[in-house]
Formats: sequence, C-alpha cells, structure tokens
Amino acid sequence: MKLGRLNHVGVATPQIEAAIAFWREAMGAAQIGEPFDMIEQGVRVCFVDTPHGGTQIELLAPLSDASPIAGFLERNPLGGQHHLAFEVPDIAAARAEFEAMGKRVLGPTRIGAHGTPVFFVHPKDMGGVLTEIMESPRHG
Repeated sequence: MKLGRLNHVGVATPQIEAAIAFWREAMGAAQIGEPFDMIEQGVRVCFVDTPHGGTQIELLAPLSDASPIAGFLERNPLGGQHHLAFEVPDIAAARAEFEAMGKRVLGPTRIGAHGTPVFFVHPKDMGGVLTEIMESPRHG
C-alpha cells in the first residue's frame, strides 16, 4: 500500500468557535471554511487551510454526547490531534489491501467531510495513530 498525500490532520475540540479563533489569531490562518454539521457522523466540522496550501486542519466538535468526538474529549478535555487523513486513488482497493494485511478497519466505508469515500484504520495497527484513508477528491 502506498499512501498518497497527507490531506488533513483531524483535531478534536470542545468548542469549534474557540478553535477557529485560535487558528486565525495564534496560527495566522487566513483561509477558514464555514463550519458545517455532519449529523450522521455526530460532528461539527470546519476546515482550516494551511498558509502554504496542500494540507488542511479539520476541526471536529461533537454534536452530542453520543458523538465519537465526545468520547475522545472525555479522555482529552482540551482536545488535540484526533487523526491523520491520507489520500488514495481507489478506496475499495485500499480497503481490501489494509484488510489483507490484517489491519482493523473501523466500520463501513462512508462519505467523509470532503464528499469522498473514507474509512478509518485502528490506531493499534497504525503505529498509535488513528488513520483515515480517503479517496482523492476529484477537482474540476
């Protein structure tokens, strides 16, 4: 399996507006998307573009106590790095390869915040890092 580029770093936050202010004021982010809800995932999402492009920060806040991000925040009340997301050209082929390697894929492949299919691989199988595998967005 050869992963493509690092698309984004997922960062859990207890308060998305405070996180947006931090990235704008302390980190100098000028390109910050509008926050939006992903009801089916139980999260509020906001993308922050890094100054030199290419990689984004994905801010994630729970919509309810049932959100997977709420569980993360119980263990990490201030928030923090939640996952790394790498692009692949073919999500079905990537999933089959990870499963063939014995990696624990968490849940079904679903549509992620960028509108492309994604799945997650258990951190214990990925050097301690929750890893999102996402199909490369098609631009244009």
